[in-house]
Amino acid sequence: MTAVDEHAPRSLEAAIEDFDRHLRHERGLSANTVRAYVGDLRHLAEHAARLGVHDLDGVDLALLRSWLAGQGSRGRARTSIARRAAGARSFTRWAHRRGWLDQDVGARLGSPKAYRVIPEVLRQDEAARLMEVVGIGGATDDPTGLRDCALIELLYATGIRVGELVGLDVDDVDLGRRVVRVVGKGGRERMVPFGAPAARAVAAWVERGRATLARADSGPALLLGARGGRLDQRAVRTVVHQRLADVPGAPDLGPHGLRHSAATHLVEGGADLRSVQEILGHSSLSTTQLYTHVSVERLRRSFDQAHPRA
Repeated sequence: MTAVDEHAPRSLEAAIEDFDRHLRHERGLSANTVRAYVGDLRHLAEHAARLGVHDLDGVDLALLRSWLAGQGSRGRARTSIARRAAGARSFTRWAHRRGWLDQDVGARLGSPKAYRVIPEVLRQDEAARLMEVVGIGGATDDPTGLRDCALIELLYATGIRVGELVGLDVDDVDLGRRVVRVVGKGGRERMVPFGAPAARAVAAWVERGRATLARADSGPALLLGARGGRLDQRAVRTVVHQRLADVPGAPDLGPHGLRHSAATHLVEGGADLRSVQEILGHSSLSTTQLYTHVSVERLRRSFDQAHPRA
């Protein structure tokens, strides 16, 4: 077998494949995050190939800048360009640490500052009405209604992501202490509290609904679909959209809209940002601070609508 020369030029495509494995197995990032990073880097490789660059050591700051400039000229959103720049910086930093690049060429790569979009959220009265709508199912023995009530109550009570919700097992929910163990981004675990209404909804589902849908191969999944398998994210989105359609005047939001609503209502209720950060599983407090802006924006709209001198 011919020995591999570690000092030989390494193809850009091969380096991206190695980076893919690094993200999945060493950093433990979610499948969606890895897919986005690697997809962006393959787009970079196509751009490099058009310029005659096929090896990793041909990637320099000028090439990276020309790649991002091309995105801007084709009307890519600032958020997309910022994400691609972040992916490129992470890739070159990793390659430099592996000794495949003499220097971290992406360290000085800038990116446009993304506009901070204020998310649309439910008013507190709309959230209360939604819980009344889904609570109708909680008063019956219809397993689907019980499940839908449980999942919407949990989403709003905890602010967890839809991927975190469908990943829950029965043992992750402690109804006595009213906390749920959540595995978030990067495999980080956190304990999130929830209130009595969510506890009642989950208990009703587990005690009266889950056994009806469960099959021999259902496993420990908390939420089940019609065929007994673990409920998927698309089904949760459908449930949320359908139930919100029954709330007069409420915006058409998905599960992430309930997450935004929960966080906003926590801040409006006086919760400190550090606690909200922990509940949501944000790695940076700056991300959580968005909900302060949401609350101020809602206050501004109320003022403009109600004050005679607005």
